Amino acid sequence: METTARRSGGGLLEGFYRVVMRRNSVYVTFVIAGAFLGERAVDYGVHKLWEYNNVGKRYEDIPVLGQRQSEE
Repeated sequence: METTARRSGGGLLEGFYRVVMRRNSVYVTFVIAGAFLGERAVDYGVHKLWEYNNVGKRYEDIPVLGQRQSEE
């Protein structure tokens, strides 16, 4: 009884295998796209964390820097 239920329903890993890992070209595309999206997510997260930790210390946050003295 259990074997018929497994064959008809399948599992999450079996579905993943059927969709992604059956063909090499799809698998390689999945790995490259995952690496690209993962790199973008990590870069965004680290950038936001750096900005959060350095509020008020950055060049843009100091109002007197970069302004010229007005000549009267």
